[in-house]
Amino acid sequence: MNGTSEGPASAADLDRSAVTESDQNLAPRTARERPAAYRSVFTAAPLAMAVVDGEGLVVSANDTLGALLGTDPDALTGCAAADLVDLASDAGIWHAYREVLRGRQPRLRCTRRLKRADGHSLWAQVTVEPLADAGDTPGLLLSVADVSARRELQERLRHLQMHDPVTRLPNRALFFERLTAALEAETYEHGGTGRIGVCYLDLDGFKAVNDTHGHRVGDRLLAAVAERLTRCAEEAAGTRAGGAPLVARLGGDEFALLVEDSTGTEQVADLAETVLAALQPPFELSDRRLSVTASVGVVERHTAGTTPTALMQAADTTLYWAKADGRARWTLFDPERNATRMTRQALAATLRPAIERGEFALEYQPLVGMEDGRVRGVEALIRWNHPQFGVLAPNRFIALAEEDGSIVPLGRWILRTACHQARRWQLAHPDEPPIFVSVNVAVRQVWDSDLVADVARTLEETGLAPHLLQLELTESAVMGSAGRPLQVLKALSDMGVRIAIDDFGTGYSNLAYLSRLPVSVLKLDGAFVRGFQYDAAPDAGAANPADEVIVEAMVQLAHRLGLTVTAECVETSDQATRLRRIGCDTGQGWLYSRPVAPDRISALLGSAGPGGAGVQAAGKP
Repeated sequence: MNGTSEGPASAADLDRSAVTESDQNLAPRTARERPAAYRSVFTAAPLAMAVVDGEGLVVSANDTLGALLGTDPDALTGCAAADLVDLASDAGIWHAYREVLRGRQPRLRCTRRLKRADGHSLWAQVTVEPLADAGDTPGLLLSVADVSARRELQERLRHLQMHDPVTRLPNRALFFERLTAALEAETYEHGGTGRIGVCYLDLDGFKAVNDTHGHRVGDRLLAAVAERLTRCAEEAAGTRAGGAPLVARLGGDEFALLVEDSTGTEQVADLAETVLAALQPPFELSDRRLSVTASVGVVERHTAGTTPTALMQAADTTLYWAKADGRARWTLFDPERNATRMTRQALAATLRPAIERGEFALEYQPLVGMEDGRVRGVEALIRWNHPQFGVLAPNRFIALAEEDGSIVPLGRWILRTACHQARRWQLAHPDEPPIFVSVNVAVRQVWDSDLVADVARTLEETGLAPHLLQLELTESAVMGSAGRPLQVLKALSDMGVRIAIDDFGTGYSNLAYLSRLPVSVLKLDGAFVRGFQYDAAPDAGAANPADEVIVEAMVQLAHRLGLTVTAECVETSDQATRLRRIGCDTGQGWLYSRPVAPDRISALLGSAGPGGAGVQAAGKP
């Protein structure tokens, strides 16, 4: 025996041998059967698919893909997959597809509009992802699902969401979507004029139609207006290179026409003219014949640097101007007018805080006796030391204060400050006759506050005698006063306070009513005094005698009623001479002094002598 066993093999050896042989016999069969099984599933699958190699070319396509694209699937072999499913026309999708090909991105899924061989189109969801078990050869699986029905449903729903049910026009949401897209840099940097225009219109008096005829008739009128606006847009499309303006209903009776790639202001203004002309003929609505006009705000500008919000704010502002200017017209956006409006809004927003911060100050303009030139009183004139806009005269903010009611606290401050100052002058010049202070009062102060109580409290607090306070109200506010205003004026007059009518001769001039008012002073409007502006020299030209006749008549009437007369806007010595000859009691104007700080008034009080020479020297411009 040489140590080698040649006997029968053990059971374990036989088992191992059997297993090894079984595996060796089974493996080749599985490898041979697997591609056939995969191909059978691939070919019969209801999902359209194609195998794509690493270069992006179709290796094989199943019958479903061929049917979807309307061609023989074998004809797709070797074609670029990106061309079959339109992946290259969109830069973002093309980049993502290339990343999947290179193995840098795991999957691409997108929706594309595909064109079949027979010319019909369909919407498809395209998916590209690595092919599992691809072996050493890289490959991708392209799958395509027809989503046309779902897409059509989405588009129908979107149309309902983006269109007005009454007029069938695009609604506010779609209008702003188009506007936003038109203002994107990519839109205007690649061709076009780089300009945009909007006609923003509102029907005049539409609420009356709804209230009189009902909302059903109102809706029919809106639909008829929409039809005419659409025709205007279609006609405009025939006269310009771009497409038709977008017509939208923004809500209520407001419409807008969006002009993309406008050629300038003239084009958009012409469109507004066309719209107004189109709305002029009456609307025949069954048994009703209705007429309607519109106000149109026109804005046209460069798209660069413009936002949808800024553009529509400008359009809304301009529409408001068109309404304010008389309606049934179009108005072009004016940057200067808008700047004034913005300044006005800024002032209105800061009025009340400015009172609390002490940003206001008073200046005083002398009222001088015409006979002796002595200062008889002063008018308190408010100034706003605005931190942004500088020193503002009252004509810049008093109307705003009356609108928002801040005139009441502001008026109290003016009254208290002026009375305190008048009392200080009186104490500082005990040898001089005390001068009165004149304070302007707004009608809203009479209605919205207890003016009588405010005056009484101020006089008591300052120690100023009632006859040294004069309250000025405009002629339009005083004439025809009844009820509370008249009661207030009588109570103040009974208290001893002087009541003056400011700007007399330019308002109602109800002379019969004048005798029944508790008024002690008439202040002639400066328009009459300006008519006296000529020199006495023979070659200076002839004056209008009517001015002097009117002023003389008013002075005589006032004196007959026991009233004194103050002439405003006295600027020349010749005016002063003629007013003195007519019988005017006091004068106010630049001849004597501009409005000045309180210390300048003290100087005038100390320097004014007989004839008023001191006053003129101190204050003449």
